[in-house]
Amino acid sequence: MGEPHRVGIVGTGWISGAYLETLRDHPSVTIAAVADLDAARAAAVADGIAGCRAQPVDELLRDDSVDTVLNLTVPAAHASVALGAIAQNKQVYGEKPLAADMPAARALVERAAASGVGIGCAPDTVLGTGVQTARAVIDAGVIGRPLSAVAVMATPGHERWHHQPDFYYRPGGGPLLDMGPYYLTALVQLLGPLVAVTGASSRRRPTRVIGSGPRAGERIPVSVDTHVTGVLHHASGALSTITTSFDAVRTTAAPIEVHGETGSLAVPDPNLFAGDVRLFELGAAEWRTVPPSAGYADAARGIGLLDMLTAPAPRASGALALHVLDAMTSLLRSAEEGRRVELTTTAERPDPVPLIPAATWRSGWPRA
Repeated sequence: MGEPHRVGIVGTGWISGAYLETLRDHPSVTIAAVADLDAARAAAVADGIAGCRAQPVDELLRDDSVDTVLNLTVPAAHASVALGAIAQNKQVYGEKPLAADMPAARALVERAAASGVGIGCAPDTVLGTGVQTARAVIDAGVIGRPLSAVAVMATPGHERWHHQPDFYYRPGGGPLLDMGPYYLTALVQLLGPLVAVTGASSRRRPTRVIGSGPRAGERIPVSVDTHVTGVLHHASGALSTITTSFDAVRTTAAPIEVHGETGSLAVPDPNLFAGDVRLFELGAAEWRTVPPSAGYADAARGIGLLDMLTAPAPRASGALALHVLDAMTSLLRSAEEGRRVELTTTAERPDPVPLIPAATWRSGWPRA
């Protein structure tokens, strides 16, 4: 494809290191510039990348030597940075969620479409061999017609390890908006888009205690529900149940299970790119592990950006991220109002990813 594609990164916090592990030495892209509200932090990152420069955010967005903006800012800034990139006719790929709320996310997708600019969004974990192998099993008809799925994310809360956990317990936080994108994106990959949700939620503790770091022992207020559960109504007729919780100590549940007429499938953690897919067929005596048969092998964060730059239709698309945000915010509204809520968006089930060896996608454009 000629010269490497030029990427500018806005936001050089912790997650940027994970993306740079994938993108910094990839032959098909070059990190042309980085920007951060903390200029010293951006400069330190730029110093570690050959040919990269640190710039103010506005300058990077206007820079003609940047083709695509990788938006790794905090959720509250996702929409403004993405809109700034689109205004300069640059495509943008960002961390989840697409925006902090549905009006901003919808405006972002509509602006990108009107400008003819591509937009993508994490999570891209679902493009790894874990979820993609599970999807290949389903698509091959091994478990028969899919009827239902169960997704569980249960932890005692991030305040035990995070030094600054306040934002997890403020509006825009909570277990669903924090971790739900991984599970809901995987469920859409496996079973297709949603049409409605029915939810319930609770908040049993008014404060949390920070467990580590310089603020250890400090109590912080909780202003969001910390246990969210619900039923997801898929357009296919399948029903998924989801539980996301900051109130549980431990669970033995598989992260996701999919049940069909002739088999059940245990799907690995959708926050990871790989993991064992296990199958129990009707009449079998035990579970068996399914060898990886689809997905980007040994993938890591950033594979969604590479996929967006080369695939005919981006698999980690803005439309999919908008649909997932619609599902999550509707689930919270359903819990608050005590009723089923119809979704206002839909999204095409992304194209499956064939099995692509790590040596293939790391050595050039990951054509899939």
